[in-house]
Amino acid sequence: MSGNKLEDLNVASQETLITPETLKQDMPLSGSAAQTVTDGRQAIYDIIDGKDHRLFLVVGPCSIHDADAARDYAARLKKLADEVSDTLLIVMRVYFEKPRTTVGWKGLINDPHLNDTFDIERGLQLGRRLLLDINELGLPVATEALDPISPQYLQDTIAWSAIGARTTESQTHREMSSGLSMAIGFKNGTDGNLDVAVNAMKSVSYPHSFLGIDQQGQVAIIRTKGNRYGHVVLRGGGGKPNYDSVSVTLCEQALDKAGLRKSIMVDCSHANSSKDPAIQPLVMQDVSHQILEGNTSIQSLMIESNINWGNQSIPENLADLQYGVSVTDACIDWATTEKAIRDMRNKLKDVLPGRKAV
Repeated sequence: MSGNKLEDLNVASQETLITPETLKQDMPLSGSAAQTVTDGRQAIYDIIDGKDHRLFLVVGPCSIHDADAARDYAARLKKLADEVSDTLLIVMRVYFEKPRTTVGWKGLINDPHLNDTFDIERGLQLGRRLLLDINELGLPVATEALDPISPQYLQDTIAWSAIGARTTESQTHREMSSGLSMAIGFKNGTDGNLDVAVNAMKSVSYPHSFLGIDQQGQVAIIRTKGNRYGHVVLRGGGGKPNYDSVSVTLCEQALDKAGLRKSIMVDCSHANSSKDPAIQPLVMQDVSHQILEGNTSIQSLMIESNINWGNQSIPENLADLQYGVSVTDACIDWATTEKAIRDMRNKLKDVLPGRKAV
């Protein structure tokens, strides 16, 4: 029996990955990019604290698969962000990791070549380069913290993070979030369950100790201080939306009962739009109406937007990819994005300055 192998029976291979410290040395954050991160984080804190009357909008592709198209999108979004900055703080959605219900493309970091080669080190390099470039524009960025290791490589560039519907209930992600250096949005469960997000908010506000890696890539015990800027993201679920005024009121009541701040983000996509991008602007209109009617708890929105409309499957010949079209969930196009955001700004610009702090 002593000759029997007991470990790694289902492991095909292992590769040593570049350390977070080395990647950051190779691709350092410039002074101007660091200022974008700092200012973006503080503005979001101030909005959540009720010190800044604006809403913050996380806007961008469902996922990034083409870094050049993402730069094109970022340049457009920066101009729009400057135009509406008196009313809306625009943060670009830059999602590199995609949770899958079964199997499928897992995102730019895991599979940057879109061909199941899983060149993760190249994915980290491409991802960090893109994040640096967008921050250099003066546009803060948001992402989903999915893998518990990758934040050590990238989170110094991020102004806001999400924990997705599939991982909000995960202890690993709650512990990780308690140590992240920005506000964190927790989505309700895929079945629409709100309790998992409320419980996550409570959990991350406390210190935690857990296993992770340090900047040198060594396994370490991570001890956190807790994060008091957790908030709920309503994304619908179980085939039903939950952005309407009744659902928002029920969320407010649940947060109040738990002794938590009534800070709500509405995700205009996913079950709130029945995955039909044409419904996203209608959700934005409904939210604007709720605010005009006196709502004070909705402080942010998420919008899935790309250069061109809809989505596409990843073709066998990558040369056949359509430019600026999502390879995951369908998105609204740029023209629709501009109009929806300008309309929201025009409706709310005179109302938000007098909004009461939550």
